[in-house]
Amino acid sequence: MSDTELDLLVLGSGVAGLSAAVRAAETHKMRVGVLTKGELPQATTRWAQGGVAAVLHGDPDSTDLHLADTLQAGAGLCDAEAVRVLVDEGPNRVNELIALGAMFDRDARGELELAREGGHTLARIVHAGGSQTGAEVERALVEAVQATMAAIYEHAFALELIIEGGRCRGITARFPDGSVQEVRATNVLVTTGGAGQLYAVTTNPLEATGDGIAMALRAGVAVADIEFTQFHPTALSVDSMPRPLLTEALRGHGALLRDTTGERFVDELQPRDVVSRAETRRMLELGADHVFLDATGLEQFEQRFPNIAKELAAVGLDPAKDWLPVAPAAHYTCGGIVTDLRGSSSIPGLWAAGEASCSGVHGANRLASNSLLEGMVFGPRAVEAIEAGGSGPEATGAMRTVLGMDPDRPDEVPPGVIGGRFVHLEPIVIAADSPAEDPAVLRNHMQRELTTHAGVLRDASSLEQAAKVVADTMASPRAETVADHELRNLATVARAAVDAALRREESRGAHTREDFPQTSAEFKHRIVFV
Repeated sequence: MSDTELDLLVLGSGVAGLSAAVRAAETHKMRVGVLTKGELPQATTRWAQGGVAAVLHGDPDSTDLHLADTLQAGAGLCDAEAVRVLVDEGPNRVNELIALGAMFDRDARGELELAREGGHTLARIVHAGGSQTGAEVERALVEAVQATMAAIYEHAFALELIIEGGRCRGITARFPDGSVQEVRATNVLVTTGGAGQLYAVTTNPLEATGDGIAMALRAGVAVADIEFTQFHPTALSVDSMPRPLLTEALRGHGALLRDTTGERFVDELQPRDVVSRAETRRMLELGADHVFLDATGLEQFEQRFPNIAKELAAVGLDPAKDWLPVAPAAHYTCGGIVTDLRGSSSIPGLWAAGEASCSGVHGANRLASNSLLEGMVFGPRAVEAIEAGGSGPEATGAMRTVLGMDPDRPDEVPPGVIGGRFVHLEPIVIAADSPAEDPAVLRNHMQRELTTHAGVLRDASSLEQAAKVVADTMASPRAETVADHELRNLATVARAAVDAALRREESRGAHTREDFPQTSAEFKHRIVFV
């Protein structure tokens, strides 16, 4: 690699990372590098359909209502200060993206069209191409990045963080030629997305293997809320992976959910965790592997949702006539690397934003269409903090749980701080003298087991079975291929997620324990791995 150390190395090429990279290079003239294991446009961002939630003009909506909806969805674990930052700064970030060239849908008068989604009291979602918002956001940012970066590393796999003298100084990475090299940087921003590939049924691309979160766990960086995986209730139930997503905007426009007998069974505009639970329970009751989304009453479907119309046609479905088979699919990792409101992790020089982070915005369940917004807000916030000379974390946002508490006295919670239970996981010893197994076989097996035993519905017995499978996977010797590294990362994140789910003896947000069906005040805290 170059002998010149970067000012900022961004890991990942989604909305959070690219928003930050553009801000750092264009506004602050930093020497910036972007490293991604695929190509720049391949991030999970491009798969986001619904849109961006933001209050953009003077209508009956307000940022206070957006804040209230977000807090309601987060089931008591959102940091209100972080949510306030999100809803107040979000509109400016959306306008900046429009200035970069992002083209959102507008009506005949040229006004932005607004959609309503589950958990939102009013229509506040801007979208592009009906259901291609993520792809349009990604396109605008990729073009800006390609014109401004000092270095772009594609098809490079980040292996481990370099921690020297208590500070992150870069990473080691495997490059396309098979070599392992260091990439040095004064600051590293982790925007590697979530870990949807923990599950056999997911809307996430194959690359969503929790790499940044796993590296942080191995390096002792604080990680929290990792037990909360949001399942999207309307993934098209067809034999493909990732599962095609039928955007929440369909229900916002009036599409109905019906079981296999044709009966409605849930309010379609409830938050995603409520709808996914209702679907899963009804499927179990009826012995079905799907329910139906009835969009036959929607007018101008092909004009409003052209991308979805094409996907449905490809599998022989006509939304004007056919009910669409859907089932819950793993969609979003609500927790991640704990950060303050500037994006700083618990290790100086290491920053995180977007789905790889735990800023306090999402709590136990993300509100629909807040994900792109979070990346657009907190990615640039990290850059502004770096430019201002920021280094270590401050006691703000989710980081208040880490810095504001004594790990030895978890019941002594300072005023205004969401409490924490601090967990340390001992390394699992790799089996000696055992041959390395095919990572694809191990990955498929673990995904199926986690879907069955640690998915939408869980209990102690199922989670213990999941924990055993994960431990066996981690103990299996690994080779040095990218597939082996991805499996190791998935198992690392899975171990933390299952451990936290066992410890959380309640149901809250996206975490549902059948043996503890109620929400408990005793568990209104974060489970923090350190």
